[in-house]
Amino acid sequence: MPNITELEPKLLWKHFNEIRKIPRCSKHEEKIREYILSFGKKYDLPIKTDNAGNIVITKQASPGYHNKPIVILQGHMDMVCAKNSDIDHDFSRDPIQIQITGDTLTAQGTTLGADNGIGIAAGLAILEDTALKHGPLEVLFTVDEETGLTGAFALKSDMLSGHFMLNLDSEDFGVITVGCAGGGDSQITLPISQETLEKNMTGLKIRVTGLRGGHSGVDIHEQRGNAIKILARILWITTTKFSIKISHIQGGDKHNAIPRESMALISLPINKKDDVINFIREQEKNIHNEIFAIDPKFKIEITENTDMEKALTNDSHHHLLNLLHGLPHGIQKMSYDIPDLVETSTNLATVSLKGDSANIGLSSRSSISSALQNLRDQIHALATLAGASVTEETPYPGWKPDLNSPLLKLSKTIFKEMFSKVPKVEAIHAGLECGIIGEKFPGMDMISIGPTIKYPHSPEEQVHIKTVEKFYHYVLTILEKIS
Repeated sequence: MPNITELEPKLLWKHFNEIRKIPRCSKHEEKIREYILSFGKKYDLPIKTDNAGNIVITKQASPGYHNKPIVILQGHMDMVCAKNSDIDHDFSRDPIQIQITGDTLTAQGTTLGADNGIGIAAGLAILEDTALKHGPLEVLFTVDEETGLTGAFALKSDMLSGHFMLNLDSEDFGVITVGCAGGGDSQITLPISQETLEKNMTGLKIRVTGLRGGHSGVDIHEQRGNAIKILARILWITTTKFSIKISHIQGGDKHNAIPRESMALISLPINKKDDVINFIREQEKNIHNEIFAIDPKFKIEITENTDMEKALTNDSHHHLLNLLHGLPHGIQKMSYDIPDLVETSTNLATVSLKGDSANIGLSSRSSISSALQNLRDQIHALATLAGASVTEETPYPGWKPDLNSPLLKLSKTIFKEMFSKVPKVEAIHAGLECGIIGEKFPGMDMISIGPTIKYPHSPEEQVHIKTVEKFYHYVLTILEKIS
C-alpha cells in the first residue's frame, strides 16, 4: 500500500487517505458526515447542518483579511461505487485499495473516489491550516450529488452567506468550468409474463464484459460501448434466427455510469445450442470490429446454464427486446454554438427483471431545457408503444455561462501568473451542483475547478498526482487575492 500521506500537499493527502477508508456510496454518507462533523468540532469551527445531511463549516478570516468577501468552497461527500465483477470488495465496509504508477493514483478494480474526494480533502485541509491567508470562508459539503443532486436541491437560503463560490468538482486541471448541462432520469416499468420451459430446452448464460464504461456526461462523447445496448442487439438479432427465450437479464448499476457489463440467461432447443453459440460469436466479431478503437477489451462470455425453469412468454420477450434495442443511447446532438460540446445525450443505464416487471433506467442530459424535455418525451413515447409505464424525476437545471464574471476574470489572471499559460474556459456536458445552487442563490458568482481526474464513475478512475498540488495552490491563491 503506497504511503500517499507523503505526497504534497500533505494536509490534503492526509484527509484523502482517511476519506478512502470511509464508506460513502451515494445515499449512504453517514460515516463521512461523522468524519467531517468530528473534524469541525475538533478545531472548534462553527457548523451548520440541515435535514438533508448537508454540512457547512465556517472559518474566520486570517488576520488582516477581514475586509475580504466571504468565499464558499463546495464539494460533495458521496462517490460512485462501482467495481469489476471479479473483484471482492464491499463498499459498505472495505477501504478503497490504492496504487501509484508514476504520476497516477488509481484503485484496485474499483472506483477511486477522487470524484469528489479530492475536493472534500482540499476543503478540510484549508479549514485546518491556520497559516493560510484568506477572507472569511464557508465550506459546503453536500450529500447525494451522484444519484440526483438531492443535497443541493434541499439547500435553504440560511445555509450560505457568500457571494463567490469555488466548486471543487471539476476534473481537468487547466480548465475553468463556467457552465454545465441540466439533466433528468427516466424509469421505465414494462409488465412481463413468464411461462414454464419445455423439456427439450437447454440454457446459456451470455455475458458482455471488458468494456470501459465511464461517466455518462464526461465520457459520452467518446462513444464507448454500452453493455446493455450490445446485449440487446445480440439477443434481438439472434431472436430473428432462432427460437430463444429470455429467463433473466441484468446490466448496469448506476444512472450516471455507462454500463460496462451485462448478462442474460436464455433458453433454446437443445439441438440448436451449437448453432446459437456460433451465431453469437459472429456477432461478437462484428461488434468487436466496430468498437475496437475505443473498447479493445470487449468480449462475450458464453457458458452453459441448466438451472432455468421459466422464461418470458413470446410477447414479453419481444416487447422487452424491441424496447431495449430501440431506446436511444449516446450523443443525440452536438452544440451549434460551442465547438466540440455535446448538447444533448442519453445513457441507457440499467436493466433488470424483478417479479412481473422489467425495469429500465435512463439518464438524459442537455444544455437546452427544451431539448432535454423533447428527448425524455421520445423515451416516453417508445416506452408507451411497448406497453410500459414511465416515471420521470424532476430535472435539474443547467448552469448558464457568465463570461463577464469578476471571479472568472480574476481566476484567469491568477492562473496565467502561476503557470505561464492561459487556462481554457469551458462549459461541460456533465451535471454540476452549480446550476441548482445558482438558482437558489441568485447572483452567485461561481466557477468550477479541480485536478485532472480521468475515467470517473468506473474502475479505471485515476487522478494525476502533480495536478493535485497545482490545483490546491491555485485555490489558495484565489482565496488570498479575491477582493
